[in-house]
Amino acid sequence: MSVGPMISDLLRSLFKQPATELYPFVKTPAPTRLRGKLTWDPTSCTGCQLCVKDCPANAIELIVIDKANKRFIMNYHADHCIYCAQCVVSCRFNCLRLSNEDWELAAAQKQPFEVYYGKEEDVALFMEQAAKTGAKQA
Repeated sequence: MSVGPMISDLLRSLFKQPATELYPFVKTPAPTRLRGKLTWDPTSCTGCQLCVKDCPANAIELIVIDKANKRFIMNYHADHCIYCAQCVVSCRFNCLRLSNEDWELAAAQKQPFEVYYGKEEDVALFMEQAAKTGAKQA
């Protein structure tokens, strides 16, 4: 192997701009069709549970608190989700969408991957009841 071509490649590389981006420091806008975190609009949800039935990864759980008053909690497991958007397609009332803004979902612990959507008081009541039943079973 000749040293001449290697030195010319080395000198050319030293004065070239890098091909990579400095990602955490310089962020480019996400594509509009990017499939990120699932978001849920509880105001138009009827509790039909088509999204739950059609999810191939079992990442969605709809907890009915009061069906007559349309009080539901959605438990979304982001660590199970395969981001196929089948739940979005199945929803007849356009309650679900995959966000293209919230897509950086890496975490060191498992807690951030279990998301509860719904009214805060309903979620707090559900979590309190779950803690009581969990304590009785232990």
